[in-house]
Amino acid sequence: MAEPADWIADFLCEQVLPAAYRGTIQTVAEPLARRLAALSAGRRGPVIAGVCGAQGSGKSTLCEALARLLRRRGLRVAVLSLDDLYLSRAARAELARRIHPLFATRGPPGTHDIDQGLSLFDDLAGTGGVVLPRFDKASDEPAAQGVWPLVQAPVDLILFEGWCVGAQAQPLNALAAPINRLEHDQDPEAVWRTAVNAALSGPYQQLFDRIDHLTLLRAPSFEVVADWRTEQEEKLRQSRQAEGLGPGQTMDPAAVRNFIQLYERLTRHILATLPDLADLVIDLAPDRTMRMAGPAGSRR
Repeated sequence: MAEPADWIADFLCEQVLPAAYRGTIQTVAEPLARRLAALSAGRRGPVIAGVCGAQGSGKSTLCEALARLLRRRGLRVAVLSLDDLYLSRAARAELARRIHPLFATRGPPGTHDIDQGLSLFDDLAGTGGVVLPRFDKASDEPAAQGVWPLVQAPVDLILFEGWCVGAQAQPLNALAAPINRLEHDQDPEAVWRTAVNAALSGPYQQLFDRIDHLTLLRAPSFEVVADWRTEQEEKLRQSRQAEGLGPGQTMDPAAVRNFIQLYERLTRHILATLPDLADLVIDLAPDRTMRMAGPAGSRR
């Protein structure tokens, strides 16, 4: 087996990460991997480790580093993103018709296939091959099943990441006043945000209740999220260009700022409430440098 420095160098190159991310692996990912491995020791069935973080916070990259570290310890690991459970455009169009037009746009609770997520958790605890869904954000549709990765169950640990993983619903009285221009103009009667909140308090809690350990990547503020999300879109465009593809459904900076208004209410709510509910909080600087903030509250 290669020395740790070798795999880290390869990982940084593969993920197009700065050399400074080596420090994140050593001071954040490695201690968290040890913690998760200890939870898995002697357990029957997989540990489900949730990782919550705002858009562009680096949760996918952190989970990939964690997966590498845990596999080096001999654990069987599956990585699942809440984003990969998004409904198709046709399914969201039906929600938009029945409930509110804003459900046509992916993102908030109500736009994911929760039953699929629950089934995947069960399948990964069983035996045999399990294909993990992938969602293509550039086409705004689930990716072709031919590119879905296959993992062999049972696994020891599931890394489950997403922007609202582990979030709790808001009190109903908090929904009355719009939080931004989008809510003011497009949801004046609070129909959409009430439906989002109901989804979060119902089906999504069935999924989140399966989580054994929750880590929060705490952004310094909601305001930096637009910059992070803009960087994500630019990387997606560059990736598609390198593959000889068009821009697809990627967004320019102005479109990103409109898009993240869909996420603003719940992102602010998460930043205010989840630090007291998560098992571990990792603080992010505006440049997404990570620092362990230590154990947080207990969800149990």
